[in-house]
Amino acid sequence: MVVIRLQRRGTKKTPHHRIVATDRSRSQGGRVLETLGHYDPSYNPPHFALDTSRVAHWVSEGAQISDAVEKLTKRFQHVPVASTKK
Repeated sequence: MVVIRLQRRGTKKTPHHRIVATDRSRSQGGRVLETLGHYDPSYNPPHFALDTSRVAHWVSEGAQISDAVEKLTKRFQHVPVASTKK
């Protein structure tokens, strides 16, 4: 099953994250299907970018969105995508 989640990047004490579509069974730093955006909390205000059309594509294919990505989209007022969680 495909999941849209955060992938931690950066160095110690200076994290930034990629928003990626990946297989649920892959490790956190494993191979990804597609990079959909990024989040960098070290800036003030934090940088957040998301390709909502590609997120909508993956959700239509059956991907689930992680709780963290859902919270970020609401926090930064991106167009919410209907959750497919059961």
